[in-house]
Amino acid sequence: MTLKPWAWAGLGICAVGVSTLVALAFVDLGAADQVASVAGGAVGVVGLVLAVITQFGGSTPAPPPPAPARGVQASGEGAVAAGGSIGFASTGGAATPPSPIPPAPPAPGAPGAGDVRASGARSIAAGGDIGSASTGNAGQPGA
Repeated sequence: MTLKPWAWAGLGICAVGVSTLVALAFVDLGAADQVASVAGGAVGVVGLVLAVITQFGGSTPAPPPPAPARGVQASGEGAVAAGGSIGFASTGGAATPPSPIPPAPPAPGAPGAGDVRASGARSIAAGGDIGSASTGNAGQPGA
């Protein structure tokens, strides 16, 4: 365990103070009593100030770095692209959500790295989760 320089300085000051009080007690006990009273009061005030600074002052932790910028691009007729999660996406005309109430968006998670691109007609892309997606291709040839 290594101590910081301020801790070593504090230990040194305490050692000097105790040595001085012991030596003074052998010479003049009354003077040692008075010096110890004043020193104890001073140490108490310093301790109170340090406690207040530690509780209410001090520095706050640095905010987390911003998420790296990502490119989001949708090209093509009816294409949908999102940098994060998508609860429900429909690219095909009159498509409706699969239930009367759209599903809740997926739980937020760490989005994947890189750009998000949806290219082509009715394409859907997301940097996170997709809860439900409809391209409107049902019943069409090649679907």
